[in-house]
Amino acid sequence: MDATSAPHRIPAEMPQYGEANHIFELMQSMLEQLLIHQPQDPIPFMIEHLHRDNDHVPKIIILGPPASGKTTIAMWLCKHLNTNLLTRGTLLGKEFSSVAEEARKQYQRFKKVPDSLLIQLVQERLMEEDCVRRGWILDGIPQTREQVLMMQTLGLAPRHVIVLNAPDSVLIERNLGKRIDPVTREIYHTTFDWPREAEVQNRLLEPEGISEVETARKLLEYHRSIIRILPSYPRILKAISADQPCVDVFYQALTYVQTSHRSNAPFTPRVLLCGPMGSGKSLQAALLAQKYGLVNICCGQLLREAVEDQSKLSELIQSFFDKEMTVPDDIILKVLKGRLDRPDCVHKGWVLHGFPRDLDQAHMLASMGYSPNRVFFLNVPLDSILERLTLRRVDPVTGERRSPGVFPSPHF
Repeated sequence: MDATSAPHRIPAEMPQYGEANHIFELMQSMLEQLLIHQPQDPIPFMIEHLHRDNDHVPKIIILGPPASGKTTIAMWLCKHLNTNLLTRGTLLGKEFSSVAEEARKQYQRFKKVPDSLLIQLVQERLMEEDCVRRGWILDGIPQTREQVLMMQTLGLAPRHVIVLNAPDSVLIERNLGKRIDPVTREIYHTTFDWPREAEVQNRLLEPEGISEVETARKLLEYHRSIIRILPSYPRILKAISADQPCVDVFYQALTYVQTSHRSNAPFTPRVLLCGPMGSGKSLQAALLAQKYGLVNICCGQLLREAVEDQSKLSELIQSFFDKEMTVPDDIILKVLKGRLDRPDCVHKGWVLHGFPRDLDQAHMLASMGYSPNRVFFLNVPLDSILERLTLRRVDPVTGERRSPGVFPSPHF
């Protein structure tokens, strides 16, 4: 915008629309994809990106040492989230792929797949329709810092990274009892997770490389690699202890991957403080307003100001005050709407307390377009509330309420 034409009057609906429809995140995502892929014609590329509408599908990496249970957790997450599980085995076994065929040849000759081929396999798989539409979970990939850099160069960025940790002694003991179902690829354990069905028990196989010496070697290799991988995912990584029941590990992982990361999008704060009488809503609202430059809105104070200002509703509100009756919701909302629509609330944001007091009032507030984007519940034990209210005192000059422990210190 031209600075010489300031001040710019931005309608109140514009920032609310941008926040509600995640416009900032959408533009950021499109810009990232443009810089990564650098298409010849950006417009059709962006249109195709919008048509995909997959900015919120699962994109998860699960890492961990041998026997940490990462494959089991990955399979459970895959079923729960209805997404696609990508493992080294499924990538190498892919049919009708020249890249997979070359990777299999390399593995047969050297018992190892070059990093470039493996990441190329990952890229090829992630471009398929089911991964684009329903997302993906990478099990144990990447394994090295070099693979991480290759993925980042190609724009293969996860939203959540989970790292499972456990003592090496626990992992070695686990690995010795590991068994695999060749039909379902489910992993079982002779001690901790033995199947009930005799048919499944009879077909379980002991995987290769689970001896104590081989497991110790793999653990040493993992520890050397993981310390170089973790710094690549500083803001999206969560470490979970695998030395606990598998179900607990799963629910911690599920909770994390279903949590959205904090957005960097600019927003106008609309803060709602809830809590019982005596919980300190007024004090906390004043502190928030002072620290962040918000407009402090107390519903009761608004009604008293409306009476003093001799507004159209003043006589009606005063009549309810005189009868010591609750002011009806529609009158409160009219007064509240007039205050929230003022330019200082629109541009600076607000912190509201004293309303809503019940679910119906909350729905009415939301229906008018004043939904808060930050809500805090102040929980205080009942004994503390009774003590605060019993000992509360009011300053007859300023009208401020004081309780023990919150009186201002004397200045000498």
